[in-house]
Amino acid sequence: MEQINTDIVNIRYQQTGASSAVNALGMREMQAKAYEARNQRFLLIKAPPASGKSRALMFIALDKLENQGIKKVIVAVPEKSIGRSFKNTNLKEHGFFADWKVAQYFNLCDTENEEDKAGRFCEFFTQKAANILVCAHATLRNASAQLPDETFNDCLLAIDEFHHTSADANSGLGDIVRRVMNHTNGHIIAMTGSYFRGDGVPVLRSEDEARFYPVTYNYYQQLNGYKYLKNLILGYHFYHGVYLDHISEVLDTHKKTIIHIPSVNSRASTGKTKYEETAEIMRLIGKVERKDYDNGIYYVRTDDGRLLKVADLVEDDQKERNLVQAYLQNMKKADDMDIIIALGTAKEGFDWQWCENCLTIGVRGSLTEVVQIIGRCTRDSEGKETAKFVNMIAMPDAEQADVKVAVNDFLKAITASLLMEQVMAPNWHFKTIKEDKEKPSSDDLRSITVEGLKPLSSAKTKMIVQEQLDDLKAAILQDEMVVKAISGSTTAERLNKELIPKVIRERYTDLTDDEVEEVRQRVILDTVFKSGEVVDDKGEPITFEPGKEEKESEGNKLLKIANRFIEIDKLSINLIDSINPFQRAYEVMSKSIDAPTLKIIQNIIAEQKFNLTIEEAITLFKGPLKQYIQEHNGKIPSADDPNPKVRELAAALQMMKNLKERKMRGLDFNPDEFKK
Repeated sequence: MEQINTDIVNIRYQQTGASSAVNALGMREMQAKAYEARNQRFLLIKAPPASGKSRALMFIALDKLENQGIKKVIVAVPEKSIGRSFKNTNLKEHGFFADWKVAQYFNLCDTENEEDKAGRFCEFFTQKAANILVCAHATLRNASAQLPDETFNDCLLAIDEFHHTSADANSGLGDIVRRVMNHTNGHIIAMTGSYFRGDGVPVLRSEDEARFYPVTYNYYQQLNGYKYLKNLILGYHFYHGVYLDHISEVLDTHKKTIIHIPSVNSRASTGKTKYEETAEIMRLIGKVERKDYDNGIYYVRTDDGRLLKVADLVEDDQKERNLVQAYLQNMKKADDMDIIIALGTAKEGFDWQWCENCLTIGVRGSLTEVVQIIGRCTRDSEGKETAKFVNMIAMPDAEQADVKVAVNDFLKAITASLLMEQVMAPNWHFKTIKEDKEKPSSDDLRSITVEGLKPLSSAKTKMIVQEQLDDLKAAILQDEMVVKAISGSTTAERLNKELIPKVIRERYTDLTDDEVEEVRQRVILDTVFKSGEVVDDKGEPITFEPGKEEKESEGNKLLKIANRFIEIDKLSINLIDSINPFQRAYEVMSKSIDAPTLKIIQNIIAEQKFNLTIEEAITLFKGPLKQYIQEHNGKIPSADDPNPKVRELAAALQMMKNLKERKMRGLDFNPDEFKK
């Protein structure tokens, strides 16, 4: 079977330059939005990679030092290499009132000084002349354990990549956040590009989260406002066998690329050591001519004669890693690096603006990780028109011992692709009938009037819909029962009326039933409009390019839902509730895979969908299934049928086929269970 490349999401942006343009204070669009909230004690900034969160923090922190009584600023980042984002920065020359200056002694991410970081952290509070410290999360955890709570009075604690925090009682970062919030007068700024975790544990307890003022800037705003980057592609490459035998099929050495190899414990691993896999990738790139031992960088000659600079971040030797990281932190131009090979690093917060491609081997269990990796190639840079993320995934194989695991991985990939499609699409504004009378839809071409839509009745629900809808959808997509439902294993009614409200209640425990319903309706509507297909009155798809849709009459557009053409002006909640809003992601992936592979996946999914026992499957096979075939002139029930009862019959039939195949292969099987 051949390998398959499939681009799941391909989005073109308008290149307005808005997100990169600066105001009179030298602030970009997102930074100015965050600065407006500078007086908030607890501030949560959620914005995508490369939107300028680090400099936004500088502006706000300097204002707090100057005007809000803050004496000390602590900036904590996940790993040392990200500390580069908080190095000394000249802000005055662009119109701000002060520059960002960090004394080298208190830049604990400086690879040239690794001595007693916890000790220097504690010393920071005794030095009146020092007011800014930068450190890693680990240093913050270790040093804070030695300090009483009151140490953080009059301090600003800024935590980059805040999703590393957890509401779990054993979370070190979470404990520090709660100490500062509840036992000091200190301020907190939390920054993240993906405010959700892969382990299902909430980042903050609901009562703590309610105290944060959210500032949200989404992917669409960021990428649409770039000056150079105008195209983003998210794709998957399915392969048989060992990934090293196929990586050359997707690795373009002409593009600036980060390669993330799989963990040795993952199913995608070759069984070799991580060093052997790295060396093999080097050989596939070309011939290693030399290594610069002053900075740890390899020089590799390709078959066509190009000399590439390659960085190895898989190496565990601390001295070697420090050399490479120091080099990466000080890159000044595109020619300084060509390819980076990494394992657990070079993901969140890693700044390489010239990166064009991210090649990731193996399924990632966390949606956070997917978002962060994609963010490495979505920074705006002159000469970079297209950014691409490719995930290499092993094809499910009929002879594979644990096909169910492969199917589970496949569903994770679907979920991740759907998530990215959601957060990178433009937002819609949904109106009630009453709101439309007050302001007709023609005044706002991205507004849709929906019959039966409940108005947002509280400040809490308005905040959730306006600032946290993507975060909520991420939480919904991580729910195990919802993931199973994506492939059609659950009726739309149960998905919409039971599973989604369950996640909303778990995330926002203080909402009333009416408020849960208000939020639920917005989640479903937003998802349907972003994953559905919009067509014109002739049934032809409309491509949503920024600016283009504003030239067309909204009233003439139609929305294709569940194979029906529905006029937008007549859209109703009852109609929306009748469909699975997440179905399209599964369909898109399915259409992109060849028939034999799709058959394997669908066979396993069909057997798993309804959790049928063998006895139940036999009962259906002998009765309702035969009746269905007779009534439909020999037609076999389809696993894709919109009727869940028909899909259940298809699942029973597939289970019988699987049992028969096992019998033919001589596997453990009771012949009485199945009659031909």
